[in-house]
Amino acid sequence: MSSHRPGTAALQHIGHPAPPPDPADASPHAFPDGGRWRTEVPSVEGPEALAVVLAESARLDVPVHRVSQGSGVWMLTDAEIAEMVAACAERAVELCLFTGPRGTWDTGAATRTDSGGAGPRARGHDALAGCVEDALRAAELGVGALLVADEGVLWTLHRMRTAGVLPAGMRFKVSALIGPVNPASYAVYERLGADSLNVPSDLTPAHLTEIRRVSAAPMDLYVEAPDDLGGYVRLHEVAELVRRAAPLYLKFGLSRAAGVYPYGAHLREHALATARERVRRGRLVLDQLARHGAAGAMSPLGRHDSGPLTRFPHEAP
Repeated sequence: MSSHRPGTAALQHIGHPAPPPDPADASPHAFPDGGRWRTEVPSVEGPEALAVVLAESARLDVPVHRVSQGSGVWMLTDAEIAEMVAACAERAVELCLFTGPRGTWDTGAATRTDSGGAGPRARGHDALAGCVEDALRAAELGVGALLVADEGVLWTLHRMRTAGVLPAGMRFKVSALIGPVNPASYAVYERLGADSLNVPSDLTPAHLTEIRRVSAAPMDLYVEAPDDLGGYVRLHEVAELVRRAAPLYLKFGLSRAAGVYPYGAHLREHALATARERVRRGRLVLDQLARHGAAGAMSPLGRHDSGPLTRFPHEAP
């Protein structure tokens, strides 16, 4: 895919050298439908926030392929989940809910030390089982995708999927909280059952190219990251990020905003305001892609499949 870097024509006009993109750096991969990028609005924590996102995306003409939630299946009632499933189905938007529990919220003090301990991973059998329970409940209510922040949880849910305990079409997305940072780890997550993988937003374009030389699994990347993930704003790079990392989910995060996890009514106004602003940030990203000649590579709306991926073998039960 060809793309234009910011300011190239103007710089060339005054004789300032602008390095051309190296064709060898470009990702050879795409989504099964031929598109190279999709969109995701994260931190959509309940039916009200979802309604705001869908209304604002219609108003600003921001196509949305996926919305994701960070507080977890267990922080929503059945009725709330059913309402979100129905609203997303009406617009052919993928709904991705987080599995919990996670170490950053439970009784483990090590997560509050400088080392971070085991971070968001599921501590002990009961936490693993809690994630399994969340997955089963979400599937029963019609949710088609789940966020995972633990390698063992991912492998367990993938085995349940292949065994028919979870729907064969259920998709698993690796959380940005444990996102892989090198080609080998990216390939391992794919083989453990990931259908889509968040990577940290500080990876360089060269890092993205390295990953694409070993895996075609869809990548998720915050083009603007929340502060607890670095607060990076990379809108000016978006065409180059697509060129290097396709197939790519462009995530519309929000820096300089307080966190909303775990969400409740006490955070309502903040959650709705930030949901609205994430969509506006998405409009800025899409405008940037259009200016750089890369807007036409969007995957069709309503498509959520990841294509054939490589998995570790495992014995059937």
